[in-house]
Amino acid sequence: MLVRKENILVQKSEAFTDRIIRMSAYLRHKGADNNILKQIFRSRTSIGANVCESKYAQSRADFVHKLSIALKEANETDYWLRKLYTAKSLTDTEYNSMNNDAEEIIKILVAIINTTKRNGL
Repeated sequence: MLVRKENILVQKSEAFTDRIIRMSAYLRHKGADNNILKQIFRSRTSIGANVCESKYAQSRADFVHKLSIALKEANETDYWLRKLYTAKSLTDTEYNSMNNDAEEIIKILVAIINTTKRNGL
């Protein structure tokens, strides 16, 4: 049986989604603002969905479009993480860990989008 190695973006995106799910449950239990938790949950899960969709894009333009949506959602997720941090729902350590993961995904998305555009749509 052939074992297919997933690409780094898929791995990191799925791992981050799992972390957001666990973080949301933890913060809900702590009494964090439910509206912010819903927003971050939606934006975060959209990243993974669009990365997944990009694997079967119909063209390079479609590929860039899907990853661009994922990038916008990653930026929104980063925003909501900052709001949870400023609301004191996340400790310094919790925020830094989640923020580092979000920033890493953003950098990967930007690199892939720029490389694809540079190589021609």
